[in-house]
Amino acid sequence: MRIAALLAVIAAVAATAATASTRAGAPPAGAGCKDNVINQGTLTIGTDNPAYPPWFAGGTKSSKWKINDPSTGKGFESAVAYAVARQLGFAKGDVSWVYVPFARSYAPGPKPFDFDINQISFTPQRAKIVDFSNSYYDVNQSLVVRKGTPIANVKTIAGLRKYKLGVQLGTTSYNYIVKYIKPTTKPAVYNTNDKAVFALKAKLIDGIIVDLPTAFYVSAVQVPNSKILGQFPNRGATPEHFGMVMQKGSALRACVNRALANLKANGTLRRIQQTWLSRVVGVPVLR
Repeated sequence: MRIAALLAVIAAVAATAATASTRAGAPPAGAGCKDNVINQGTLTIGTDNPAYPPWFAGGTKSSKWKINDPSTGKGFESAVAYAVARQLGFAKGDVSWVYVPFARSYAPGPKPFDFDINQISFTPQRAKIVDFSNSYYDVNQSLVVRKGTPIANVKTIAGLRKYKLGVQLGTTSYNYIVKYIKPTTKPAVYNTNDKAVFALKAKLIDGIIVDLPTAFYVSAVQVPNSKILGQFPNRGATPEHFGMVMQKGSALRACVNRALANLKANGTLRRIQQTWLSRVVGVPVLR
């Protein structure tokens, strides 16, 4: 009985020590996760290029990154990516970024990344081909227009139907136009967001549909004398949300989801959002 009692005490002390270690900052999501990467010892993260604000910030233009260098840890998605990396047990120097075009991130075939973070909305169709993490940001679509044009005075979704709208190929923005706005003119579709932005600047279209945080950059930097006309209400039973994309069947998915759960529980994800996406509040909703 004495031996049994002693063993029980030892087990209790060990459990308490393990709990204290976790609370002290040991990466709770990372147990066994570092072995589930494509390059041993390195977490490889994909994103598009250019890497636009407010998703990425800082750094300088280079032969590799056209606007922002995602390795700075600045900007919402860069900060989230590094917070997840820490949860998985990777130091900042153990993270490597690779350029992956938006539409290629969720296309069939082998992936050159452990996860891709690039404002990629979850859809059931995409999830048949790749794995998605749980949401790291719930998002609304929005509309950017040129000031002083007829569309700039529209207050409702129905009022938009007679205008020519533009969108990037392969985005949920296109689905929103077709399913909910239902314009009388077929929307213009462009291979990249840059080309859609150019079309708005060149007056080839009346407005461009993008996610709300991106709309701030489009209106403030890319299209002079433009504004965010408004944001659209989220439709469907599940809010539109961004998830990190992984190879179908990736063993890292459960690890990333645990990391995101921890970051939500300890307030880190909320703080990152407040730092980089605080401007999204206050934009009128078009109904």
